[in-house]
Amino acid sequence: MSRQRIFAFLSALALATGLAVALPTASASTVACAAAWSPTTVYTNGGVSSYNSHNWLAKWWTQNDTPGGSVGVWTDQGACGDGSTPPPTNPPGGGSCSYPAWVAGTSYATGAIVQYSNGLYYQATHDNPGYDPTISTWYWSPYSCTGGGGTTPPSNGGFVVSEAQFNQMFPSRNAFYTYSGLTAALSAYPGFATTGSDTVKKQEAAAFLANVSHETGGLVYITEIDQSGNYCASEPYGCPAGTYAYYGRGPMQLSWNFNYKAAGDALGIDLLDNPNLVQTDASVAWKTGLWYWDTQNGPGTMTAHNAMVNGYGFGETIRSINGGLECNGNNTAEMQDRVSKYQSYAAILGVSPGSNLTC
Repeated sequence: MSRQRIFAFLSALALATGLAVALPTASASTVACAAAWSPTTVYTNGGVSSYNSHNWLAKWWTQNDTPGGSVGVWTDQGACGDGSTPPPTNPPGGGSCSYPAWVAGTSYATGAIVQYSNGLYYQATHDNPGYDPTISTWYWSPYSCTGGGGTTPPSNGGFVVSEAQFNQMFPSRNAFYTYSGLTAALSAYPGFATTGSDTVKKQEAAAFLANVSHETGGLVYITEIDQSGNYCASEPYGCPAGTYAYYGRGPMQLSWNFNYKAAGDALGIDLLDNPNLVQTDASVAWKTGLWYWDTQNGPGTMTAHNAMVNGYGFGETIRSINGGLECNGNNTAEMQDRVSKYQSYAAILGVSPGSNLTC
């Protein structure tokens, strides 16, 4: 029976019986919802996905940036579907869960379990004031609804570099820089070394590891040798850990108070007050390296991640990390050291290093 005939039938029934019959109304939104947004999907300029019953248009390349978030990569295209968000069925991991929805800004104690808007469940591994479970992997872990639940066991996440290859690349590395610390950090930026063809994935991994090798002397140095520099820029939040506390640490030698603040905010870790976490927790250290790699242009025009996955070549990663000192004819010896390491690591992974190696 057509919609119009149903309306007519119900109207006639109301007149004949004298009863008030609620007539169905047209949906507030007749626009179909696009495919649901996923934190692991790569979206490019013009890509459309749906989130919270709205369609969203991507302005540029993005992955794991929630529509409507502070990054500003998504443009709201308006409501879609029937304007409601149905509860997920058959929760991932099997079994059944009835945990409350995560609410930003709500304080959660260690052990709390919530359902995120992507339909997945997360358990708090540390007390936190409502950090996003898909970003703040220090404070949250995925939760599986199987037989009463249980956290998802860690793995290398299908990382294209095996532990044996990692050890071959860094035979003299400091024990602090563990392979497990690196693979544990991968969940913070799931697009790293998982975007594009198998060749591109291996090239990006080799490029990242070549740059961190150069920054740390082959993963030997956890902190910079000279820690007397004043890396405290004039910012409203100041330098609560101390004027000289923000020296270089970790695989990318994270420096300056504003970088500790930005990295900490992105990862859900208070690095402004606790910069030493970067030199005492291997997973945190690796996450700060991936944060810079995936989100910061530095002195370049693109992130190192974008340079590798969009075909600009290894030279652009150097520009994004230290282009002011090593590119355009400056300190070519330092630049060449990065290139040589990249070529060596690409060979270990059995992949061509590609073109555009220098800057």
